[in-house]
Amino acid sequence: MPANKNALIRYKTIDSCLRNTGRRWTLNDLVNACSDALGELENKSDNVSIRTVQGDIQTMRSDKLGYNAPIEVYERKYYRYADSNYSIMSMPLSQNDFEVMQEAVDMLRQLEGFDQFSGMVDVVSRLQDKLSITRNNNKPVIHFDSVPNLKGLKLLEPIYNHIVHKQTLRIMYQSFKARQSTEYILYPHILKEFRNRWFLFGSRHEDMRLYNLPLDRIISIEPAEEIPYCENPDFDSEHFFDDLIGVSKNINDKPLTITFWASSEQSKYILTKPIHQSQKLLKVNPKDGSRIFQIEVVINFEMYSVFMSYGPGIKILSPRHVANFMKKTMKEAADLYD
Repeated sequence: MPANKNALIRYKTIDSCLRNTGRRWTLNDLVNACSDALGELENKSDNVSIRTVQGDIQTMRSDKLGYNAPIEVYERKYYRYADSNYSIMSMPLSQNDFEVMQEAVDMLRQLEGFDQFSGMVDVVSRLQDKLSITRNNNKPVIHFDSVPNLKGLKLLEPIYNHIVHKQTLRIMYQSFKARQSTEYILYPHILKEFRNRWFLFGSRHEDMRLYNLPLDRIISIEPAEEIPYCENPDFDSEHFFDDLIGVSKNINDKPLTITFWASSEQSKYILTKPIHQSQKLLKVNPKDGSRIFQIEVVINFEMYSVFMSYGPGIKILSPRHVANFMKKTMKEAADLYD
């Protein structure tokens, strides 16, 4: 019988504790760790019982789930792995695991034709590729951009659960420029990924001002249970990013119409991969194949960086202040090579 979600959280927590050889773990320590993990991830205030954790240890030791974990008791009260390199997270998937995951992938593939699930194609392909690699020892046939050991990734799951359960958060955050960390009391709204970096968007408790905090700069996070969660009526998570490149935007920022020229060579790329979903083709020069495009976006650093990445293949025509900023920045960059 497959383990339920809470049991899997406990197994993972016990495994994490026993792999931490810098501490000696009693049964009560493991019980407290499991209670804390469930409280944080599942918003459950009930404490895990000693009998439950004892049962979990027996299950992990057995072949029931295929773990056969070498958990031993030493000095009559401390628990550890006899093999310090062991972890249930490194166990190969069982045949039943493969079948369950393959059924899930097959079900997700059936949804790809629906507009609501159009963004799942790469996720399903990623899952299918991972299954094939693990099961058949194949080489990968799909490669996705990733940043190994990216700071903040461990916060994704707890923050996701806090958002789902509408929990106010107390966050200690330190920007790259700051010498000390700052505390934020935040109503979390949505997680956003951009260029393999994750950001938390939320409204500050004091004034409902919108903040976006990169997860790799968050030092600690915990529920602020004494402060009831509050929605921000001005923040629409479904459409907030419609007029945005990247993540930098305030609630009251309005998009501007950006008109730009692209060379014949760069136009080929821009036509097949638009700079923004609002992109429109305005004019084609039959002599040299260059084109003029238009997008409607909020002006921010990420927008400028995208345009700069095309080098001399793009020129912003309007608004004038945007064109002037690009000209100044590109000149400063060119001056570095003088």
